[in-house]
Amino acid sequence: MEGGSSPDLLTAAIIAGGFVAAVLLLIYAIRRARRARQRQIDEAGEERPIASAKPKKAALRAEDVDPEAPSPTTPDVPTDVLTEEDATPSSPPALVREADEIATRRSPEAAPSEKDAAPPSAAPPESPARVRQQRQTGAPSSTAQLKHPLPTEKPRSSQPAVRPKARDAMSLSPGLARTRAGWVSRLGQLFAGKRELDPSLVEEIEKVLLTADIGVRTSQKLLEEIRASLGKRELADPKAVWDYLRKRSIEFLRVEAPNVDFTRAKPFVLLTIGVNGSGKTTTIGKLASKLKADGKSVMLAAGDTFRAAAAEQLEVWGARVGAPVVRGKEASDPSSVIFDGIKRAASEGMDVVIADTAGRLHTKTNLMEELQKVRRVAGKALEGAPHETWLVIDATSGQNAIAQAQIFTQAMAVTGIVLTKLDGTAKGGVILGITDQLGIPVRYIGVGERVEDLREFDAEEFVEALFEHVEEG
Repeated sequence: MEGGSSPDLLTAAIIAGGFVAAVLLLIYAIRRARRARQRQIDEAGEERPIASAKPKKAALRAEDVDPEAPSPTTPDVPTDVLTEEDATPSSPPALVREADEIATRRSPEAAPSEKDAAPPSAAPPESPARVRQQRQTGAPSSTAQLKHPLPTEKPRSSQPAVRPKARDAMSLSPGLARTRAGWVSRLGQLFAGKRELDPSLVEEIEKVLLTADIGVRTSQKLLEEIRASLGKRELADPKAVWDYLRKRSIEFLRVEAPNVDFTRAKPFVLLTIGVNGSGKTTTIGKLASKLKADGKSVMLAAGDTFRAAAAEQLEVWGARVGAPVVRGKEASDPSSVIFDGIKRAASEGMDVVIADTAGRLHTKTNLMEELQKVRRVAGKALEGAPHETWLVIDATSGQNAIAQAQIFTQAMAVTGIVLTKLDGTAKGGVILGITDQLGIPVRYIGVGERVEDLREFDAEEFVEALFEHVEEG
């Protein structure tokens, strides 16, 4: 039995050995086939279509791609031009060769028309050989910086550009909403729906104007002219009256005065005056911010030494806008503080000095005399100073603002008005009375809390915003 089992074991061993050999032979054949296939792929790699490459590497220069006659082998070729980072030795040679072949295959008919050609200032296209050389050396071509195809002529818009003044009036309109509702809208209600103006309406118009804080004198002037106009048939309609009111309002507000030139002296000294609570300190801070934004150096002089925390408030504004503040001790002489501020600004080469002064009642003669002293001392510190003196008026004071302006102008050579807090009152019509009766130009108006809400005054812009959305019958 032991002798009979030996042949069986030998047979099994032969069979197993043959199976193992067959498996090894099959594995060898498979590996050999894979290597042969890989060699075929490697050898054919340079002839693979560009579409099989990544989109970024397939990008071609604009002048090498004919948008009207695309190659049938490259249906998905991006039209973006080749970027500078692709013009390096790392770019596949197949892409370089393909780009050169496309460029050489271009026919004269495929060249871009004169209308779509690059402008004369554009650099001429480079030859394929030049591009290939630059890519091999790593140097960028003159067209490698382009990121988009060459521009084509675009149709021009038929809509006219919006006038800057119209945009300004639109942004100013919300700040005048209460003033507009106070008397302009009331006049609109009188005229609404009427094709002709009955002379009996004059009494109603008179009531509106007299309660609009325009002032009795200015209101009477308007009424007399309206009565004269109603006697003419061509002016006996609401539209004519509105046109007249707009025209006369602009004439009242447009006071002939030279523009403020902050460069005509160095330092340019601006003196601000006004009663307590009119907004002098806030106006100074906002104006300093605007001047700093224009590139001017500004120094602030805290001449209001009597009101509690006035100097501290000015220092807060100075720190906010980056303007140094000169201040003295509490209850010290305001003139000495302003004198020191002007001298220091001159020594440091500052462009503008804005001097605050103590708020005072316009009915107090001794305080008005002290204000005159401030003006004289400023002239001693710098010849010609102050170069501008602005009266800051709170619009909420209504017709009282006209009385303030009259007395301040008698004591000081006021060269400009700043009307503040227009956004919080319906009494903004006082601006017409001030300019009509005193002939002093309005330099700035305040229509909000933000720095940009201190706006340089423009008569036409103001009237346009004031009469916006008013019924004209």
